[in-house]
Amino acid sequence: MNDKPQTLLSFDFGLRWIGCAIGQTLTGTASPQASLQAKDGIPRWEDIDKLLATWKPDAVVVGLPLNMDGSVSEMSLRARKFGNRIHGRFGIAVHFADERLSSFEARGDIIEDTGSRDFKNQSVDSRSAAIILESWMRE
Repeated sequence: MNDKPQTLLSFDFGLRWIGCAIGQTLTGTASPQASLQAKDGIPRWEDIDKLLATWKPDAVVVGLPLNMDGSVSEMSLRARKFGNRIHGRFGIAVHFADERLSSFEARGDIIEDTGSRDFKNQSVDSRSAAIILESWMRE
């Protein structure tokens, strides 16, 4: 990363839902946004186009769901393909981040914040995207 403050968009790739968060390198914080619906991992590209037009990020960070031993999983291959498609379609820099345990951490945050285990009404995917982005900015 460079020294100029940057706006970053992050994604937590999934087959049915893709979590989304926006963050700033100046503060090192990220805010969950509405999750995007996907069909077998394929989003409506116009939704991503809208996000890019709205936030005008300097780069995108995509979480890679590696196996616990750090090896590549089928989902991490699909997440990398998703990130590469964003780069190819929109010409924006894409970085990849290890996202192991981000969904677990997001669920813990929801329980802590709400006292509820009702994850359906809370966007675990977008909270995960925020956790992924904040972790990436700390590194």
